[in-house]
Amino acid sequence: MTTTVSAYAAPAAKAPLERTTVPRRPVGEHDVLIEIKYAGICHSDIHQARDGWGEGIFPMVPGHEIAGVVTEAGAGVTKFAVGDRVGVGCMVDSCRECDNCQAGLEQYCTGGGMVGTYNALDKSGEPTYGGYSTHIVVDEAYTLRIPDGLSLDIAAPLLCAGITLYSPLAHWNAGPGKKVAIVGLGGLGHMGVKIAHALGAEVTVLSQSLRKKDDGLKLGADHYYATSDAATFEQLAGTFDLIVSTVSAPLPLDRYLSLLKTDGAFVNVGAPEEPVSLNLFSVIGGRKTLAGSGIGGIRETQEMLDFCAEHGLGAEIELIRADQINEAYERVLASDVRYRFVIDTATI
Repeated sequence: MTTTVSAYAAPAAKAPLERTTVPRRPVGEHDVLIEIKYAGICHSDIHQARDGWGEGIFPMVPGHEIAGVVTEAGAGVTKFAVGDRVGVGCMVDSCRECDNCQAGLEQYCTGGGMVGTYNALDKSGEPTYGGYSTHIVVDEAYTLRIPDGLSLDIAAPLLCAGITLYSPLAHWNAGPGKKVAIVGLGGLGHMGVKIAHALGAEVTVLSQSLRKKDDGLKLGADHYYATSDAATFEQLAGTFDLIVSTVSAPLPLDRYLSLLKTDGAFVNVGAPEEPVSLNLFSVIGGRKTLAGSGIGGIRETQEMLDFCAEHGLGAEIELIRADQINEAYERVLASDVRYRFVIDTATI
């Protein structure tokens, strides 16, 4: 039987979020019902709730950084049991049959695309509603186990911010002997610093100013430079094996590409709403790569959670009540959070 749960939703594009109720499907044979304990606020929630990435589906319940506890399991569920600590990230389904899905790259599903945790339509054609709610029903195949070593509040942001940085760092082999730069020290960037450091790389933060330098060094950065200082680009020319940009505003790509070594890669995980321009000589010279990276697949996301538990890594969070969501959105846009807002869903 379909049930109704409390949630916070944007009733229309750019409208303030408000308390409401949304339907949740019955628990199917392979589903788990999750009582959500914490939900992170990602910048992409704001992009989508305000139609920044195209026309959204409203009412919209954002939230794809979900941590909670299984309260019911379908008869065919084998991975989880009632009481297990679990997480849900940016997707709740995919075609399961294409080459990418078969390879554990469900985030790049070519058989119709992954089904987003919110602002998407599931296979029955119903809208998906995200983590700013009290409960969610998810197929066990798209549910993650949160290791005991991670508390749920600091684990929630790992389901997007953590995997969004872990995936490119792992794919481009960040580790001992590699020089890695993280552009931006926000919700994504601070996890990039922690993970790159734990992987053994030499880590540099490139930020607009030195305002967060002390934080960056405490989080594991070896160096910290201000990109507002033109001398930074002269000093660091040809330095890095890998640069991961977490910022969601257009950057002067040619300047940043000049910081790469031969065969270096500049990887975008932040997604500006506007197009960016590039002089192709910036990649031709030095055989450089300009790339993008999404989240990880289910297998890699579980690997990331286990890695973070092993190394004691969680997000730096500010816990808020649900009635503070709209204020939190404005503070994210003003870069006034260190480093991830997390909603205590008991307040919904």
